[in-house]
Amino acid sequence: MTRSLMIQGTGSGVGKSFIVAGLCRIFRDMGIRVAPFKSQNMALNSFVTKEGGEIGRAQALQAEAAGVEPSVYMNPILLKATGESGAQVVILGKVHSTMKAIDYYKFRKVAWEAVRDAWERMSREYELIVIEGAGSPAEINLVKEEIVNMAVARHTGSPVILVGDIDRGGVFASLYGTVALLDGDADYIRAFIINKFRGDMEILRPGNRLIEDKTGVPVIGVLPYVGDLGLHEEDGLGIERIKPSADGRPIRITVLRLRYISNFTDFDPFLYEPDVELQYSLREEDIINSDLIIIPGSKNTVRDLLYLRQSGIEDLLRNAVSKEIPLIGICGGYQMLGKVIRDPYGVESPEKDVKGLCFLDTETVLDTEKSTFQVMAESVDIPLIDQGVKGLRGYEIHVGRTPVTSGLFRITRGGEGQVIPDGASNGDVWGTYIHGIFDNDSFRRSLINGLRIRKGFEPLDTVIEYSALRDKALDRWADLLRENLDMEFIMKLVS
Repeated sequence: MTRSLMIQGTGSGVGKSFIVAGLCRIFRDMGIRVAPFKSQNMALNSFVTKEGGEIGRAQALQAEAAGVEPSVYMNPILLKATGESGAQVVILGKVHSTMKAIDYYKFRKVAWEAVRDAWERMSREYELIVIEGAGSPAEINLVKEEIVNMAVARHTGSPVILVGDIDRGGVFASLYGTVALLDGDADYIRAFIINKFRGDMEILRPGNRLIEDKTGVPVIGVLPYVGDLGLHEEDGLGIERIKPSADGRPIRITVLRLRYISNFTDFDPFLYEPDVELQYSLREEDIINSDLIIIPGSKNTVRDLLYLRQSGIEDLLRNAVSKEIPLIGICGGYQMLGKVIRDPYGVESPEKDVKGLCFLDTETVLDTEKSTFQVMAESVDIPLIDQGVKGLRGYEIHVGRTPVTSGLFRITRGGEGQVIPDGASNGDVWGTYIHGIFDNDSFRRSLINGLRIRKGFEPLDTVIEYSALRDKALDRWADLLRENLDMEFIMKLVS
């Protein structure tokens, strides 16, 4: 019989995702065939599995930590907020529909069946499953409708460890309040973890003893505040990060902080580069003083495009390009760079045609079908990159087609043998549908070196191995959990 352990939190952003990832790495190192599971995730950071399904990026990271291939069964329900129209509902990797909250709650039975089916599939394949909850289990207005917290604990019979974030303040009140509001479901909570602690442990210890006395639930670990782990963030909370240059002569890369920004983890690899300063901004001084500007993906491309126009950012971009500052668009950003975005089915807007930024001689037609593929690619003729780069990996997640004749990349989708063109350029402006393109180390370094040469700096020969550094970050995080959690207690929970 499959064993399971569930990590819930007193709220969103308390560190559940990373704790699940760290535990998956610990169990993997013990030789246990382990996998993550999150029945329902609401996130704009997503990943495409080998079978062409879309899941939350956090579950892809957790699968990586567990040393297993990400699967749609690890995150059977993905909700992607689209604005006033509600959220796009992705079931087992494929788009079902867009719903408002009240409609989704009526849809609960169908969603719950998908969760149950995914769990049955996972339980046949793995020895141990580490489950992540969402938000707080004590949202008493949702207790009858939720399918991600105690409903999953009950269905799977999983012991629950509840995580509280002390950095927010009121951690003991949030732990106690959660237990008090759960009534009978509180019996599933077997332990507390206090996360993001900075201070003197001796001052904290009396509180740990008192919360156990009041709830009967022990605190089995206090995790220190460690800042940026160098791992993918679950949501937009992490994009405040600005990475200063190590050599004092930074290559400044500005990613436009769109209102509906998605898959901003595309740019995490730049955080590891010693000569790059990465920032997310819409400020004039940041845009004009950049060495490279990137328009990222968007969950509502039309709305973000109109916002750039109405707020004056479009004029700033035109000014920047006139000063020979390179501009790159990824996915939705690529669509914005063209002449027009046509939306005949009202996928994103009541407007049938919306004028693009007109940097590229392309047109995009939004469709009702979403393209989700892992891809292999080779670059053909990329601005700032002297020669083509082969063996590139990435993935596509987009609604719409942008036909091109030659393209900047030749890509092969999934298991298909057909090679198709992708991307377009005009001077120093170019765009592509390929998410994860900057994960490719040689491609990323070639681009940065092109920027260095343009500024009069010598290129750097050292190529940073992003995947290896991320793997080391997972190991360091797992070591920190081992040092600060009562692993013997946890092992008894899953035995």
